[in-house]
Amino acid sequence: MALSKRELDELKPWIEKTVKRVLGFSEPTVVTAALNCVGKGMDKKKAADHLKPFLDDSTLRFVDKLFEAVEEGRSSRHSKSSSDRSRKRELKEVFGDDSEISKESSGVKKRRIPRFEEVEEEPEVIPGPPSESPGMLTKLQIKQMMEAATRQIEERKKQLSFISPPTPQPKTPSSSQPERLPIGNTIQPSQAATFMNDAIEKARKAAELQARIQAQLALKPGLIGNANMVGLANLHAMGIAPPKVELKDQTKPTPLILDEQGRTVDATGKEIELTHRMPTLKANIRAVKREQFKQQLKEKPSEDMESNTFFDPRVSIAPSQRQRRTFKFHDKGKFEKIAQRLRTKAQLEKLQAEISQAARKTGIHTSTRLALIAPKKELKEGDIPEIEWWDSYIIPNGFDLTEENPKREDYFGITNLVEHPAQLNPPVDNDTPVTLGVYLTKKEQKKLRRQTRREAQKELQEKVRLGLMPPPEPKVRISNLMRVLGTEAVQDPTKVEAHVRAQMAKRQKAHEEANAARKLTAEQRKVKKIKKLKEDISQGVHISVYRVRNLSNPAKKFKIEANAGQLYLTGVVVLHKDVNVVVVEGGPKAQKKFKRLMLHRIKWDEQTSNTKGD
Repeated sequence: MALSKRELDELKPWIEKTVKRVLGFSEPTVVTAALNCVGKGMDKKKAADHLKPFLDDSTLRFVDKLFEAVEEGRSSRHSKSSSDRSRKRELKEVFGDDSEISKESSGVKKRRIPRFEEVEEEPEVIPGPPSESPGMLTKLQIKQMMEAATRQIEERKKQLSFISPPTPQPKTPSSSQPERLPIGNTIQPSQAATFMNDAIEKARKAAELQARIQAQLALKPGLIGNANMVGLANLHAMGIAPPKVELKDQTKPTPLILDEQGRTVDATGKEIELTHRMPTLKANIRAVKREQFKQQLKEKPSEDMESNTFFDPRVSIAPSQRQRRTFKFHDKGKFEKIAQRLRTKAQLEKLQAEISQAARKTGIHTSTRLALIAPKKELKEGDIPEIEWWDSYIIPNGFDLTEENPKREDYFGITNLVEHPAQLNPPVDNDTPVTLGVYLTKKEQKKLRRQTRREAQKELQEKVRLGLMPPPEPKVRISNLMRVLGTEAVQDPTKVEAHVRAQMAKRQKAHEEANAARKLTAEQRKVKKIKKLKEDISQGVHISVYRVRNLSNPAKKFKIEANAGQLYLTGVVVLHKDVNVVVVEGGPKAQKKFKRLMLHRIKWDEQTSNTKGD
């Protein structure tokens, strides 16, 4: 069944979507061919034969998807048309015949009826003259507004007192407005109360606004004539008192009173201090404003950005524009304070020098130094001291150690508090952003190599074209001998073959010489190896600590020292009878290799056999 042009236009988006879903990309030729197949009413077999040159293997799958999309488009179009028809039928049932609808639409647009007109026999509010502003209403207009609002309230109260189910009223053909639905005449008690409260609130707001306008006009009696002045008597009838406006006494400025000595005094004779405004520089004014601004910034609580989930300390925020370079004026007395501080420091150093010189003359200095370097009592290995060094801090001098049950108060510094060590900042800032190296893929490396070789070849061609260098000889091999030389190879084949082999040997020699020139020397290889092993420790030093129970074997000592030197690690080894500590510091790669040495390569359980055989 052939389709019309309109139906094909509607089906075109479905077919384009199907082509993109099957092929993975949009192809206009396939879309046009599919539209022709659908428009001519072909079946699946004919459509597959027609589309096979474009799609090959995926023809059958595409045809199935295409006919599914056509059916889906038709069904959606039919459902849309049926829904439109049902909607038109409902509108006809609700609003009557099409002729009536057309008559109403051709006429003047119906005014929207507010909710206060739903009540029957509602009196209309008499508006004021259109030429006058709200501030120029007369007494009669205000009185009429209040009477209308009062009648509305009374009718609402009557409706609340008896609310009965609505009865359908017959339609009158002479009515100018279409009759409302029955549900519109039913007013619930809550709705009626809401309407009444809204009416009262609007009346009160209008009265307050009128009173405020009249009070402002009363301050300027010459602005509006007496004939247009509005009285405020009706406001008292509503129970709203107009706002009190205090009229300021338009008197002359307060006179300046001076006493016999020429001082400024008030009416009681008390002396008054007048504020004297002295001229000052703009720089001082700016400095005061700057201090006030800084104080406001301190008082304003700053937003804690570090607590934000998306805060990244590595990203530095650059200002939108460069800061202006302005003059920096120093406060008065700044350099005097600096000079005074320097003089005080010099006097203190001079006094300390005099004290040390006097102590040196009297011998106090010498005796103090001798007391500092006096030898302490040394304990032999295995001796048990009377008081351990960690107990000496809490036991006072002259404490009786023979006491069986000492009191807790006798010890010094023992409390229920825990002393936490002071936290120190790390020597290296770890918050600096880490930049990762950029590595090219194999494909990118090949592309870059091709571009470089192409540019070098173009440069050689330009030099040959300009005559700066002779053209290169043809690259002759045994395989292309006859094709390149032609008749010359036939005339003297032995000579030509020798010439070709000489060229091949020449090219091989040039290649080997270029490789040898690029090859690193022994010194360069050594430097390269050292550079590879040495790591950049400016961003951080990794430290590892190993505990070894027995490090008496000299071979294991040598392995540790030799490997640390080869990996350019620094550190220290602490030897003890029962426990040995090895501390190394360096880069992460070297630490990884040294860790494998300590944990896997060295067999700590194996004891080397004594060469003497004991």
